[in-house]
Amino acid sequence: MGIAFEPLVDHAGIVARMTLSALPETCAAPGSTARLWVRLGHAVYLGPGLGLAPHSTAIPSLGLGVDAPFRVRAGESVDVTARSFLFRARVVHHLVETDGRMLFCFFDPTSARMTRCLGGMTAEAGGCPYAHRHEAELAALCRAPDPDIERILALASVPLPAIHDARIAAAAADIRADPAHPHRAATCAAGVGLSTSYFLRTFAAQTGTSFRRYVQWARMVRIARSHAAGHDMTRAAADAGFASPSHFSDTFRAMFGLTPTAFVRIGGALSVIER
Repeated sequence: MGIAFEPLVDHAGIVARMTLSALPETCAAPGSTARLWVRLGHAVYLGPGLGLAPHSTAIPSLGLGVDAPFRVRAGESVDVTARSFLFRARVVHHLVETDGRMLFCFFDPTSARMTRCLGGMTAEAGGCPYAHRHEAELAALCRAPDPDIERILALASVPLPAIHDARIAAAAADIRADPAHPHRAATCAAGVGLSTSYFLRTFAAQTGTSFRRYVQWARMVRIARSHAAGHDMTRAAADAGFASPSHFSDTFRAMFGLTPTAFVRIGGALSVIER
């Protein structure tokens, strides 16, 4: 796919700098840059607004105009100009007008996280919350040369998961160690001596995401590490357990709203947050 990575290391973990070679898809002006921080259960995007066509994502995100407000259309009834907006999972939305950089904090739609993020919103239009109470602080953090991602996630009310059950911790560790394996909930539950229903319920409560989504996050992290080791996109996606490059591209777009090719086209940098 014409993608190469030059590995760098910073305080946030392993950073893979994407470089472009003859990719056909364009979604931002030449010279634009973007950064995507990925950790199990969370992702943070900081970069241009991209001008994407109307689309939906499989996970919700808090969007913030770093430099100026933006105009968004969501569903069939919402058309609002705001500095921050909570994009619901699987609701078609379109950034009609943007001016400057955008921040997106992606997180899984578990009830606790959604409740905490909703608690930060101060206005609503057509059932879509907007105007986060910490939007000024979030924008200020994004203007720093090296944004404090931990603080951004904290202000966005996206808590880190805490695994207390050793059986859940063991199952999660197995997934992280070999995300390419075709993990099945029933098999994992039996392996740690739990019923499937109890395992799935407890796994989601303690990891902050569903079993299926946890596997997807683990595969995304594996891809970044593989690229940092010098492997191309096709090899990395296969090593992470995706059946084909298109399978990976579809999953990436479902999570983040743009394809890997589009992200590379704008000179994106991908960081793996190890902690």
